[in-house]
Amino acid sequence: MSGLEALPPLRAVIARHGLAARKALGQNFILDLNLTRRIARSAGDLAGSDIFEVGPGPGGLTRGLLMEGARHVLAVEKDARCLPALDEVAAAAPGRLTVVQGDALRVDPRTYLTPPIRIVANLPYNVGTELLVRWLTPEVWPPFWESLTLMFQREVAERIVADPGSKAYGRLAVLAQWRCDARIALTLPPAAFTPPPKVASAVVHLEARPAPRFPAPADTLQRVTAAAFNQRRKMLRAALKGLAPDIEDRLADAGIAPTARAETVPIEKFCALARALAS
Repeated sequence: MSGLEALPPLRAVIARHGLAARKALGQNFILDLNLTRRIARSAGDLAGSDIFEVGPGPGGLTRGLLMEGARHVLAVEKDARCLPALDEVAAAAPGRLTVVQGDALRVDPRTYLTPPIRIVANLPYNVGTELLVRWLTPEVWPPFWESLTLMFQREVAERIVADPGSKAYGRLAVLAQWRCDARIALTLPPAAFTPPPKVASAVVHLEARPAPRFPAPADTLQRVTAAAFNQRRKMLRAALKGLAPDIEDRLADAGIAPTARAETVPIEKFCALARALAS
């Protein structure tokens, strides 16, 4: 039996360290180690890869990643209560786990990890979308990571993989599919978590493409999609009027009807509009 397999069950770890999940931190723990290993496997072959994990909590997914062959895991945890439990996991996998207490929005994983790097996380609900957008929109592409395997509320996951014209299509779909191949790897019912959330969850797997599907400046594309989908019921000439005084001309240059609404515009056209506004 390996050191990881000899660790006590997660429920016992939580009880011993007083790790009741905190709603303020967006915490929902997965206690089934068979499930955490399945999530780890959905990230692909981990052998030879370093992993960046955000919000490991008591270390259920961390164990899964290490048991599935990750070369090294950087686990960034904001909740100091979880550190003793994570230290036990580190002791059971000598030299393969680095635990950092802090805010994942402020930690640069490249300081700790060696490429190839994959990001795998049961993201805290309160920062998940912000982290995803940050990882999808660096100025330089390809990014430091090869893939993202992330847990979201199922509604958010469906927005990431949505097609133009669908109700779920929006800013996340454009930003994710512009630079990545995205798919839902598995879905989980509320009962898979402790405490159970009110909604189902899903794991989304995104593979970074060598180059974006269409050329566009990332910062402008972010602004365009944020404005367009923030007022998605409006025609684009109204929703985007704050971006340029001649927005109707810019829309025409991109091949978009000024009367169109955001959910009908494909990624290629949003990229063309971003180029038109940046020129």
